[in-house]
Amino acid sequence: MKKSGFIALALLAGTALNATTANANDYLTGYIGWHDFIDDEAESTELGVEYRFHPLAYGFRPTLGFNVTTEGSMYGYGGFNWDVPVIDNQLYVIPNFMVGLYGEGDGKDLGGAIEFRSGLEVAYQMPNEHRIGIAINHISNASIYDKNPGAETLLVNYSMPIGRMFQY
Repeated sequence: MKKSGFIALALLAGTALNATTANANDYLTGYIGWHDFIDDEAESTELGVEYRFHPLAYGFRPTLGFNVTTEGSMYGYGGFNWDVPVIDNQLYVIPNFMVGLYGEGDGKDLGGAIEFRSGLEVAYQMPNEHRIGIAINHISNASIYDKNPGAETLLVNYSMPIGRMFQY
C-alpha cells in the first residue's frame, strides 16, 4: 500500500511539474459545506471565501482565506493551493496546505489558536474559466498543544477568475 501511494504521488508531481500553467488568473472562491462531519456531536455548516493568487510556479497558488461556522467558529488562514491539471484547462486536482488562527466560538475546541489545514479538491473548469469543485480538508494543530482533536470538512466551492467574474 505504501509503495502504490508513493507511486501515485510521484506521478501526480511529475504531471504537475511538466504541465504549463495556461490558466494564470487570480480566483475568488466561495464555499459552503459540512464542518466536522465525522464527529456528529460537533458538526455545523461552514461558509468561507478564499483569494487564490495567480500561480507562482508549477501551479502553486498563494492563498488567503476566511471561514465561519454556524456555531460561531472562525478561521483565518494563508498558504498554498497546487493546481494539478488532470485534463488541461478542464479538470484539476488541487491539494492545499494552510496555516492560520482559529477561534472556537460555540464550536469545537481544537486545542489552540494556531491550526493547520490540509486537503484535496477536485475541480471542473468551464470554458469561461470558472470552476466548480468539491473538497475535503483536515484541520488540526499538529500536536503543538496538549489537546488535538482535529476536524474534517466536506465542501462545495465555486471559483470565479478575477477579470472574468461577470462572463458566463
